[in-house]
Amino acid sequence: MDLTSTAFENNGIIPKKYGYKHGNISPPLKIHEIPENTVSLALIMDDPDAMEAVGKVWVHWVVWNIETKNNEFKENSIPSTCIEGETDFGEIGYGGPAPPDKEHTYIFKLYALDQKLDNKKGSNKQEIESAMKNHIIEETLLQGKYAP
Repeated sequence: MDLTSTAFENNGIIPKKYGYKHGNISPPLKIHEIPENTVSLALIMDDPDAMEAVGKVWVHWVVWNIETKNNEFKENSIPSTCIEGETDFGEIGYGGPAPPDKEHTYIFKLYALDQKLDNKKGSNKQEIESAMKNHIIEETLLQGKYAP
């Protein structure tokens, strides 16, 4: 399984328009080579570099129950069947990069799951990770860098 974006390469620079203070639109994403026995997909975007600045990994996006036939996220949208959770901005949906100090690396983690999740809209990263436990078939990631 692989996750790519036409907006930036893996480990490349995320364009400013995807930043929280510069448009806050979600980047286009494409999912490739989904395992055959996958029932649904989940996506978590976070910033582990925030640990140094704010004392925790900052959650920017949580999306689950992505159907396997919906293997593409168009810019600033999500497939209609999936559900979004709460970010560390206290909002539901995408919260773009917003490093408070210097360039940070943002990680988009994609999970292939053997079931759909029962979590309600607005669930947080910890709740989704708990629900996914023992149901992950495969995972992959896409990383991008963003500076203030």
